[in-house]
Amino acid sequence: MVESVAAWFRVADMWLIAVWFLASLAFTLIVGALIVVNLPQNYFSSRFDGQLFSDSSPLLRVILIPLKNLVGLAMLILGIVLSLPGVPGQGLLTILLGLILVDIPGKRALEARIVGRPAILSILNKLRARFGKPPLEVD
Repeated sequence: MVESVAAWFRVADMWLIAVWFLASLAFTLIVGALIVVNLPQNYFSSRFDGQLFSDSSPLLRVILIPLKNLVGLAMLILGIVLSLPGVPGQGLLTILLGLILVDIPGKRALEARIVGRPAILSILNKLRARFGKPPLEVD
């Protein structure tokens, strides 16, 4: 009896891990696609002025910028947790998406190095093309 209960918990744990993995994967892909598609074309270029929401009203910017940083910080923390051994999920992708959202010194150079890789840039530009957006410019 005890062995059958222990076996059931192992199966239940496996289902929980699978559901967590799929949920985190879906969340990362959806949020990531939204971020990449809505980035300005020159976001990774030296010509980018660094002002997101510059066309919004000042009151809306006061709300959106802290919210963007909070979501980015949450994604960074989630990405770090997902990167730990034994925790299923898309850790590095979640860290990159969180990094794009937060306002911290030195992030632009790191982002440009990551996105400047031909394979990554190709994937991002294919996603943008699917939604009718121009390709990203990278210096």
